[in-house]
Amino acid sequence: MTHGSQKLATVTGIGGVFQFDDVADGEWMIEIDLQGFETIHATVTIGPHIKSVSWPLVLETTAQLTAHSRPALAPDIEETASATVKQTKDTKKQPSDEVEIPKVQEPEEQSQDGFLVNGSQNNSATSPFTIDPAFGNAHGNRRSLYNFGLATFIDNSSTDARPYSVSGVEAPKNDYTHVTNSAQFGGPLNIPHLMPKGPNLFAAYTWTRVSNAAINTGLVPTLAERNGDLSSLPVSVKDPVTGEPYANNLVPVSSEAAALLALYPEPNISDASAYNYQTAVLNATHQDTVQLRLEKSIGHRDHFYGGFNLESTRAESMNLLGFVDTTNVLGMNTNVHWLHRINPHFFLNASFNFSRLRTHIVPQFDGRVNISGEAGITGNDQDSTNWGPPALNFVSGIAGMSDGNSAFNRDRTDAISVAMNYYRGPHNISAGGDSRRQEYNYLAQQNPRGSFTFTGAATGSDVADFLVGVPDASTIAYGNSDKYFREPVYDAYFTDDFRVNSALTVNAGVRWEYGAPMTELFERLVNLDIANNFSEAEPVLGSNPIGPITGTHYPSSLMRPDRTGIEPRIGISWRPFPASSVVVRAGYGIYYDTSVYLRIVNQMSQQAPLSKSLNVENSAMCPLTLANGFQDCSAFTSSTFAVDPHFRVGYAQVGNLEMQRDLPFALQVVASYVGTKGTHGPQEILPNSYPIGATNPCSSCPSGFAYEMSGGDSTRHEGHIQLRRRLLNGLGASAAYIYSKSIDDDAYLGGAGHVVASSPGEAPGAAGTTAAAIAQNWLSPRSERSLSSFDQRHLLNVQAQYTTGQGLHGGTLLSGWKGRAYKEWTLTTTLAWGAGKPETPVYPAVTPGTGFSGFIRPDRTNEMIYGGTTGQHLNPGAYSAPASGVWGDAGRNSITGPGELTLDSSLQRTFRPHEKWYLDLRIDSTNTLNHPAFSSWNSTIGNTQFGLPVSAGSMRSLQTVLRLRF
Repeated sequence: MTHGSQKLATVTGIGGVFQFDDVADGEWMIEIDLQGFETIHATVTIGPHIKSVSWPLVLETTAQLTAHSRPALAPDIEETASATVKQTKDTKKQPSDEVEIPKVQEPEEQSQDGFLVNGSQNNSATSPFTIDPAFGNAHGNRRSLYNFGLATFIDNSSTDARPYSVSGVEAPKNDYTHVTNSAQFGGPLNIPHLMPKGPNLFAAYTWTRVSNAAINTGLVPTLAERNGDLSSLPVSVKDPVTGEPYANNLVPVSSEAAALLALYPEPNISDASAYNYQTAVLNATHQDTVQLRLEKSIGHRDHFYGGFNLESTRAESMNLLGFVDTTNVLGMNTNVHWLHRINPHFFLNASFNFSRLRTHIVPQFDGRVNISGEAGITGNDQDSTNWGPPALNFVSGIAGMSDGNSAFNRDRTDAISVAMNYYRGPHNISAGGDSRRQEYNYLAQQNPRGSFTFTGAATGSDVADFLVGVPDASTIAYGNSDKYFREPVYDAYFTDDFRVNSALTVNAGVRWEYGAPMTELFERLVNLDIANNFSEAEPVLGSNPIGPITGTHYPSSLMRPDRTGIEPRIGISWRPFPASSVVVRAGYGIYYDTSVYLRIVNQMSQQAPLSKSLNVENSAMCPLTLANGFQDCSAFTSSTFAVDPHFRVGYAQVGNLEMQRDLPFALQVVASYVGTKGTHGPQEILPNSYPIGATNPCSSCPSGFAYEMSGGDSTRHEGHIQLRRRLLNGLGASAAYIYSKSIDDDAYLGGAGHVVASSPGEAPGAAGTTAAAIAQNWLSPRSERSLSSFDQRHLLNVQAQYTTGQGLHGGTLLSGWKGRAYKEWTLTTTLAWGAGKPETPVYPAVTPGTGFSGFIRPDRTNEMIYGGTTGQHLNPGAYSAPASGVWGDAGRNSITGPGELTLDSSLQRTFRPHEKWYLDLRIDSTNTLNHPAFSSWNSTIGNTQFGLPVSAGSMRSLQTVLRLRF
């Protein structure tokens, strides 16, 4: 196998089976050379889910054998024989990997000096004592053509460590049970008299039942607060109508708030200011998976193989408030491949793939209780499938109220692929293309129950705002529930792997990729036709794509296609010094992101006039209440989202340079650099918004919507050095250190990560949408350029593996019962340490002129950022409210989050209680050091949990697996 200058070689066993250990992912050239047979050249792509690949072996003709100065075949021997060879990336030999080689037909009388398939020794083929023809000499105990496997995995929390308590109150150990059973079968599907030489079959079934109990922590309203007694608050609460303070901070509780308060549990933790409630929530998952695979060679030129996979998942998830949502997912995939050998140098591979994914989400109150209706909240969707409470967002630390949205989605992909491979001399040429038709059929709403945000702008306290029923902002999006998105995707490529000489290999090619802007089957899409400087904005529909303001004629997708996806790529592997182990590798390529349209089109389908979509702020011109909070105010547009019709597909230019050299003591060092430049990344702004305290510069201009464009860019520089010890005397190890820096002004790159509010028109759990990092100042999106949210400056990864009983010093000569007990144990451990990732400080206020919150940043003071009081990791004094009339000067992603340190290990061994039986034992330990790992710090200014961990990862867990193969 060859990948650039890296070459691996092996020899088949007595059954004709070969395998390679530790093969890196990527495209490899494989060459199969067997005496008396034509040499095979093929391409195989190694990946995490690689399937077995088979190649037919073809006997050389007499003329070919003579040309090679090899012994001639007997005149009447068959010219062809087929053998199935399976290749696997698994480093452990499995019984199912061994396939018996069909016999070569023997002539009635074969000359003793003829060519023997059995080997180079005459085995008296014409005598009564002849042995069966095989690769190698006679061998006994031949395996059955059929292989079976049974596995059972049973695991519970008895050996796990106690979870880390974010609240500081000791939490009980999570109680869970995992059960997984699997069975597999492999062998030829031969049916006498009907299909005596049927295809090879592999079938597997996996049955999984998982129940997890996790600890959730939060801050809920106290009994006094439920009754309107806010005397414990450090601020004076005022009447939003008169502006006068309430006496003793006693506020009236609206009927709508009282109905929603009943859904909150009562506090169960005392003497805690940051958290007062902690509970165990149960999450259960049931999964069934079926896998089938068939392969068959016809003659010596054609090989067919295909598979079918079916997976069913039923899951229940519970949140802090005890709401239980169920999700049922049914996915299937089937594929058919045809490999045709035109001649020894030219191969054709054609395939068809069909996949379908159905997702059904049923939230807690679906068809059960109309919470909004009974509470007197109007303006949201009252359909029974969307019953439940609206989403509530608080800035002080009170746990938000949210629940999933009902959905019944069906996705489908049909794909046809054609590839041609040509091998001649130093050239290995590949060319081909793919055509995919993607369908996304949704029966779902983005935010049917709506959401309210409470910041304290009305009374001075977000809790008081909620109790009196005056939200600071509201958002909703429902209507046009059934959506049928369509997208064709095409690509074509040409690559030449050219071996210039023994020291230099060049792999060069070009790829063209095009994903069309998505359309809706019934043209139910809406964008905004926008005048210069965002002075006007009116909806334009896919069914009538003529801009009412500009008069522009749009396609039905309302976006111009971007067909410029040409991706040149080149890579070299060079050994500059003869008789030296130094290898230099370098490469450059361009890669387009054609998956951006689904997120965009999902928001375009949930706009007025097709649906009710609003994002509004409470004001004198647009007063909001809990009872009537979803009203269309003239100061805001009736749409919450728009996209630049000339939106460009983003792409990344990636270049790398690597040098590798062998060192003494079985060591190898690799140093590399990788640079990435991203262009045309998505950005989002809030047109006609302005800072807190400023005067609206254009009160008649449209606002209240997010506008997406493709002006973002990014850069990443990464230096990587690795020291590796090859497996010697049972010990193999590697240590890799990465120093990197990433910068961007992209709205979605790496995930927003720091946004505390929902995306436009999105409630928590909405399908098909992702939170965006919207620019604070819409007139200067470039000012968002900062460290990327995924930037991790330092990363160290150490891996080691030791197998007992290898090498003179490892006990290889140990015998008797001690040797049997000690040998063949493999211990693997992985240590990972990484610096913290960036986070953004957030000033929790609604951006004036819009209904969007969570995108304003505070001002930076002269105090240190890190190190607060009472366990805080961040200092609240490092930030203050932004000055009146200007945007906050604290930088985006200017806080470094918590670092990470994990150590995972495993111990495994395969026992052989019987000649045909294998028993695999494996013990896995995650977070062996029991070190707490935090996801991030709370970075919302004024929040009760500011500077505290948002959540903690799992503590030490032990799992044991037994697997029987026969």
